[in-house]
Amino acid sequence: MPRADSSAIRPKASALGGIGGPQAGVQGGKGTHWTTTLAPYLFVFPAFAIVFIFVIVAALNTCRLAFTDSTLLRPGKFVGIENFVKIVHDDYFWTALLNSTLYVVCVVPFMVILPLILANLVKGNSRIMGFFRTSFYTPVVMSAVVVGMIWTNLLDPKGLVNSVLESLHIIHSPIPFLSDRWLILFTSMFVTIWLGLGYYMVIYLTALANIDASLYEAASLDGAGPVRQFLYVTIPGVRSTIVLIMMLSTIAAFRVFNEIYVLTNGTAGPGGEDITMSMLIQKEGTGIQARTGYASALSLIVLVVVGAMLILQQIIQKRGEDS
Repeated sequence: MPRADSSAIRPKASALGGIGGPQAGVQGGKGTHWTTTLAPYLFVFPAFAIVFIFVIVAALNTCRLAFTDSTLLRPGKFVGIENFVKIVHDDYFWTALLNSTLYVVCVVPFMVILPLILANLVKGNSRIMGFFRTSFYTPVVMSAVVVGMIWTNLLDPKGLVNSVLESLHIIHSPIPFLSDRWLILFTSMFVTIWLGLGYYMVIYLTALANIDASLYEAASLDGAGPVRQFLYVTIPGVRSTIVLIMMLSTIAAFRVFNEIYVLTNGTAGPGGEDITMSMLIQKEGTGIQARTGYASALSLIVLVVVGAMLILQQIIQKRGEDS
């Protein structure tokens, strides 16, 4: 029996796209194109949705509430700038603004200078330097509650600090670290600096690693010692990082909350005289009697003040570079 020609029953392939002709190839290309185009956006969408809902929408809602008399249980109505007028006549506001501003003035210079010195001292690759870097960074990963317990016990009238000073006959009565209006504030500043040293030290270490080692060799050949190398090589090499840390520490210092809250057990010191802007917002915006409209107006003022500080820093920095 004669065999059938296989070419007669085999489908003819197109010269362009194989079986099915060129249309199948075009359709496959379109599917691949849409997949590669949409895939990145699908990965980004969950994070974008979270930021949009909990940051952007929340910020816009805060701006809306700032011009209303809303409370926790009542939506409220539009009252214009009435909340801002009340804020101007609120003594707690001026006390909080003074404390937060003083916090920035006292803390930021230390946050800019001390971590840079510390990073310059521990930038080696030896094991002992690694140990010191880890030790200095340890407070950063500690919770606010643990930090508060440590320093509350240390600074208590019967705590370690007062006991040691009394045993050395340096003082005759305990120092009221946790009960005096100004001592509470400056003690909180010290704790803030202690907590932030390791964090900003790591940022500086990254910047120091990008400085060309030949600059230090050239400075050493010219007779520059460690101090002059630090002033004329290290500081210019990390100038942009200094500006970044100045901005970050300014924002963090003006919005300080945890340190004072924990050290004063939530009372903001005697008579509430150590209250800060963040604590005032928390006080007015939480609880059954919360005035969410008033707290939102306070939040807008914090935004404006911090923005003005950052702009002033940028102007001063630019003038320093031009001169």
